Amino acid sequence: MPTRSASPPLRARSSRSAVAPGTTSALVLQGGGALGSYQAGVFEAIDQQRRPLDWVAGVSIGAINAALIAGNAPEQRVPRLREFWMQLSSAPAQRLPEWCGPRLWRSQWSAAAAMGMGIPGLFQPRFDPSLLLGDNAPLTSYYDTAPLRSTLERLVDFDRINHGDMRFSIGAVSVRGGNSVYFDNRRDTIGPEHVMASGALPPGFPPVRIAGEDYWDGGLVSNTPLQYVLDEHERARPLLAMQVDLFSARGAMPATLSGVGARVKDIQYSSRTRMNTDVLVDNVNLQQTLADALGQLPPALRDRPGVAELLARLTRAPVEIVHLIYRNRPDELDNKDYEFSRASVQYHWAAGLRDMRATLAHPDWLQRKVLTGGVVTYDLSEPDGARVHPAATYPRAPGGKTFMLSK
Repeated sequence: MPTRSASPPLRARSSRSAVAPGTTSALVLQGGGALGSYQAGVFEAIDQQRRPLDWVAGVSIGAINAALIAGNAPEQRVPRLREFWMQLSSAPAQRLPEWCGPRLWRSQWSAAAAMGMGIPGLFQPRFDPSLLLGDNAPLTSYYDTAPLRSTLERLVDFDRINHGDMRFSIGAVSVRGGNSVYFDNRRDTIGPEHVMASGALPPGFPPVRIAGEDYWDGGLVSNTPLQYVLDEHERARPLLAMQVDLFSARGAMPATLSGVGARVKDIQYSSRTRMNTDVLVDNVNLQQTLADALGQLPPALRDRPGVAELLARLTRAPVEIVHLIYRNRPDELDNKDYEFSRASVQYHWAAGLRDMRATLAHPDWLQRKVLTGGVVTYDLSEPDGARVHPAATYPRAPGGKTFMLSK
């Protein structure tokens, strides 16, 4: 059963917590539109502790944030993220002063202006007379995303993505095939069009054609690339996956129509990440238990081809998943994913910075135990107490490895 403990004081910590030698560190970013500045704040906290990243994966706005991270030198990553998010919140309607009215009113005006006039550096409305035909208009989107291409070309070094040390993976959906497709710099030459495809949410944004195929936003099938990272990662190496979600599957019963709309989005786009990771923990830990049982067989049986192959498939190095989920403000409405006001962008960024600092300074993270296998998940920024879904304690199989933690 999960364990719960009180949340620690919010504070930064200069020391680095223990990780297993040879661990692959991956940052996994969910889609969520204007909420994505939360992920930028999370990354700033990681960057402040000089924690190296080996892999960044994203969907939709998470893909854009991932490109800004992987496509810049380490010292430029936070400044480029900040420049991007400041540009998106730079229109006059996004920067109304407080004396203009209550925050809720300013938020609604910001979202309405985004729909009517677009967002600088991201999208602009199509002024096409055929839109008067309504649903019969011969168009595939209401907005033009050419501004996003210009922004990516200015802020992201795609040569660095394609030739750098950091692995880069982003998810999209084939319009015709209907299945998830991942663009990965291990096998693909990444360009602006791949990032745009990952965030091409219809009918607002148009599909993006790549090599004769058309793609939409990856969140249509799965709004998080966590499963892709787990499937693709080399099983013999320990993995630390920092999963940053922008929609919470859990929430209060809504009392207004706008609240209903917001709650529907949370449920639709959360991708049930917590449930999926809990199922993953149980499945992988069961596999590891079976692998350890097979490892106790006499060598004559254990080394048979079928048994040896099964043992290899069941054995996995330790996996740690640090899970952060943005928690809505009580006054956020169903427009929260396209409300790009400067105040909201800064609030979400600060929330991500705070939550990641709290996680990295939490006793359950700093004092975690040696793992010999299996998966453990950490939700340490929970408002009602930390949640740890621990890996089982495994007997060491003959010839197996124990992954020690080092400072």
